[in-house]
Amino acid sequence: QVQLVESGGGLVQAGGSLRLSCAASGNIYSFAAVAWYRQAPGKQRELVARITRDGSTNYADSVKGRFTISRSGAKNTVYLQMNSLKPEDTAVYSCAASRGTMNRDSFQYDYWGQGTQVTVSS
Repeated sequence: QVQLVESGGGLVQAGGSLRLSCAASGNIYSFAAVAWYRQAPGKQRELVARITRDGSTNYADSVKGRFTISRSGAKNTVYLQMNSLKPEDTAVYSCAASRGTMNRDSFQYDYWGQGTQVTVSS
């Protein structure tokens, strides 16, 4: 059974940094893509960052230059380094993994973690 477990969320002041971790129960390279999503109250879930098996990355325009997605094969973990945090970054952040199925030219994510809360104060 595939499990994804997020950690690293918390309360931080605007301008500060956090590093989120997504630990997978299996080899992260077995997934076509691993992504970080976030959802704030009253808003749609938003794709924040994605990394593919070959290392290609994509970011939402709102986080480009501030967030970095990376991975450790040895630890079977995907990270999201978040710098220069803003109050509008406040959300529940979730990790998701895709077997490779596509839906309207985007990855369909088959496995999801429980989410971790990130709160940025001003």
